[in-house]
Amino acid sequence: MKETKKDIRSYTQDELREYFVDQGQQAFRGNQVYEWLWKKGAHHFEDMTNLSKETRAFLQEHFVINHIKVDHMQRSKDGTIKNAVKLHDGLTVESVMIPTPTRTTACVSSQVGCSLNCEFCATARLKRMRNLNPDEIYDQVVAIDQQSRSYHNRPLSNIVFMGMGEPLMNYNNVIKSIDKITGDDGLGMSPKRITLSTSGVPKMMKKLADDRPRFNLALSLHSAIDEKRVKIMPFNEQFPLEDIKDALRYWYDKTGTRVTYEYVVWKGINDTKEDIDALIDFCKVIPCKVNIIEYNSIDDARFEQASKQAVDAYERELNRYGFTVNVRRSRGKDIDAACGQLANKE
Repeated sequence: MKETKKDIRSYTQDELREYFVDQGQQAFRGNQVYEWLWKKGAHHFEDMTNLSKETRAFLQEHFVINHIKVDHMQRSKDGTIKNAVKLHDGLTVESVMIPTPTRTTACVSSQVGCSLNCEFCATARLKRMRNLNPDEIYDQVVAIDQQSRSYHNRPLSNIVFMGMGEPLMNYNNVIKSIDKITGDDGLGMSPKRITLSTSGVPKMMKKLADDRPRFNLALSLHSAIDEKRVKIMPFNEQFPLEDIKDALRYWYDKTGTRVTYEYVVWKGINDTKEDIDALIDFCKVIPCKVNIIEYNSIDDARFEQASKQAVDAYERELNRYGFTVNVRRSRGKDIDAACGQLANKE
């Protein structure tokens, strides 16, 4: 019976050290392999040049590195790159490189499809096939770092978990991936340059707070009125705004860090003074800032970008009450790479 090869990146460093000792070799070989896998991002055993040919052949015989492959890449006229990322089992997710004059941001996916059902998001129309493994999330970051160095002669500077999927519904693997991305034995990126965006899963927001993360939290809000939020984000019926407020208070009590609210304004949905007043009351729960995001069409007639006057009214009133607000223009719209548009289509 043929031996099934094991995914070597599922091993901890200590487990690799122990494995080499069991094979009659020195423990430091495990350190070497671990460094190749997580610090140098090796996808092939033959790349591990400080190992003997015999050791590399042995690893090739018994293990596999289930690395991703950028199957297709599209470049926007604004420099944004959308990657169709092929996974080892043939499934596909998308990741995005977003360059500005001063930095490069990676928008990474955490699930194949999504666990939630936001009406305005193309990803939500895809069936959730499975969670991504920590290495599959890590590989997206490595690939975009390489693209940033190639196209802009600079390393990746920021990461947002705003791609396909709800990160808090893949909690353990997302946290493990961030540990690898930020660890000295991995990519060594600052956690302060990472933002995890959730649509609001109160129980998991509290768990995250208990784990005292050093990265940033964003909430995809879009309405501070339960009746309206349920219509555009139906899962809100299970996770109402009062529960989310409670989780936000818990978050701030535990971490002392403010949250960013992501907010799209749509014509005829949330563009009234009532909506603005509700958001202002919501902003009083804990220290926060608001990003008002341009809507990116997914060919659904129900959703249409609100007028400039409506967006200006949000900005004016939030500023009047002393809240930090930024109006963000979307990038990569011409290649369906903007927020809410990721749906595995070219």
